[in-house]
Amino acid sequence: MGFADLAYRLYERRLEASLVRKSIPRHVGVMCDGNRRWAKEAGHTDVSKGHRKGADKIFELLQWCRETRVEVVTLWLLSTDNLNRPKDELEKLLPIIEDTVTGLVEEGWHVKPMGALDLLPDHTARVLKHAAEATHDNPGLIVNVAVGYGGRQEIADAVRSLLIEQASKGITIEELAESVDVEHIAEHLYTAGLPDPDLVIRTSGEQRLGGFLLWQSTHSEFYFCDAYWPAFRKVDFLRALRSYSERNRRFGA
Repeated sequence: MGFADLAYRLYERRLEASLVRKSIPRHVGVMCDGNRRWAKEAGHTDVSKGHRKGADKIFELLQWCRETRVEVVTLWLLSTDNLNRPKDELEKLLPIIEDTVTGLVEEGWHVKPMGALDLLPDHTARVLKHAAEATHDNPGLIVNVAVGYGGRQEIADAVRSLLIEQASKGITIEELAESVDVEHIAEHLYTAGLPDPDLVIRTSGEQRLGGFLLWQSTHSEFYFCDAYWPAFRKVDFLRALRSYSERNRRFGA
């Protein structure tokens, strides 16, 4: 181990020690951004190499989350806008996502897909549905896999689901309009039953949400990291947790 590696390990341990007895977020949302730019800057003409490298990083992140006692992780892997990318790029990207989800199942994580699965190719949707069924009873960290996900789409789907549910009970639109509140809609979001994200991390230096967890992130803390997702390190994750622990959360008060 060289001097640089030793210094890195010492700094990593120092960060870990600083988090002892401090506030740890229950739910962390991660915008895994920068795979394509990482690939291009690394000299790869095939950007799928960045997506593959980014997929490997997911398994590292989940181990870090387990070690720090995070309970829920939401990973944004593919937006609804991404579905409009060139066909040849999607044909390489979707199998990588499928392999990643299959790997999560094999490792025993509790996988919960979230997104408009009806917009995805049939095989991709089947892989995600199988992951949910196969890991439903797995204990421990819950991994929300956002594929074909968009915040506006989620809210529209939630309202649509609420209307269908209430109509099946014979409730009129007028009656629903008088009684509906934010909790009714929240019960139909993709994340229903889970705590809202305490901390949202976005990699690659971009400082915007881009539609990620629009409803749920009302009181979230945000951490923007310059590193591209494939280059995201444990120290970057620990710095995000340290930053979170040092904030005074007022929840809009």
